[in-house]
Amino acid sequence: MVEHDALTATRDAYDDAAATYAQLFRDSLRDSPLDRAILGVFAEVVRAGGGGQVADLGCGPGHVTAYLDGLGLAAFGVDASPAMIELARQAYPGLRFDVGSMGASGIADGALGGVLSRWSVIHTPPGELPAILAEFHRVLAPGGHLLIAFSASEDPSHPTQVFDHAVAPAYRWWPDHLAALLRESGLAEVARTVREPQPTDRRQFKEIHLLARKN
Repeated sequence: MVEHDALTATRDAYDDAAATYAQLFRDSLRDSPLDRAILGVFAEVVRAGGGGQVADLGCGPGHVTAYLDGLGLAAFGVDASPAMIELARQAYPGLRFDVGSMGASGIADGALGGVLSRWSVIHTPPGELPAILAEFHRVLAPGGHLLIAFSASEDPSHPTQVFDHAVAPAYRWWPDHLAALLRESGLAEVARTVREPQPTDRRQFKEIHLLARKN
């Protein structure tokens, strides 16, 4: 399979930035009670739906995967960047981390009770996103849940907006548009949260979490 140019470029960029990224974000959940609460809700609905394994797709250096494990989920991480996966394995040797892409994860059909995609689709070109969402649907068991996080665009007439990410080109999404793509992929929205930007945030973007369920 020939990798999409955007995936190759993003993977290489994160390989180069892996150590810095891990240092910057390793303790990010400590100062974000809202994110911890959202992840807690995700853990509860996964358990209520029958449990099962949970994949943190685009796991980076593994700190969120480890947090899910601490919530009692059978969590493992997948990331396209070998350098990120190596850092995750060093930091959390008791957990499983695999090199792989979101669009071709290698996970069996219906194997998962949950999928976490936390700011991992932002580097996906808009035309490629439906295939990624279809992969999320494929690997989830019936009744399984997806939690997807991204930055919101500002205008519903322009459902995607490019922004200058520090590592690689990235996209913001109008939340209703992304929710519609989830529905088309067989994932029904259950809930969403909107975090308004704080005065100290470098980027004044709204942060969105969408929780969806496979029917």
